[in-house]
Amino acid sequence: MLTQEQILEKLREWMEELFEIEAETIQFDSNLYSDLDVDSIDAIDLVVKIKELTGKQVQPEDFKNVRTIQDVVTVIQNMLAE
Repeated sequence: MLTQEQILEKLREWMEELFEIEAETIQFDSNLYSDLDVDSIDAIDLVVKIKELTGKQVQPEDFKNVRTIQDVVTVIQNMLAE
C-alpha cells in the first residue's frame, strides 16, 4: 500500500500536470479550493486520476466532504485498503 507521502507525491504530479499548480505549494494542509483554486471541473479530473490509481470508482459520498490535500490522501488510502 502507498504511504501518505507517496500519495502526496502522486497528487503533486497530477496537480502540476492538470492544473499547472507548482508542486511545492501542495501540502497536506492545503485547501483545494481556497489555497489551490481547484474548481468543480478540476475536481472531476482529479477523481478520474484517483480512479486510474485505485482501479475503483470514487463514490460521491466519499468525496463530498473533501477540502484539503490530506482529505484526498485519506480517501485514496481508504480506497486502496478496500
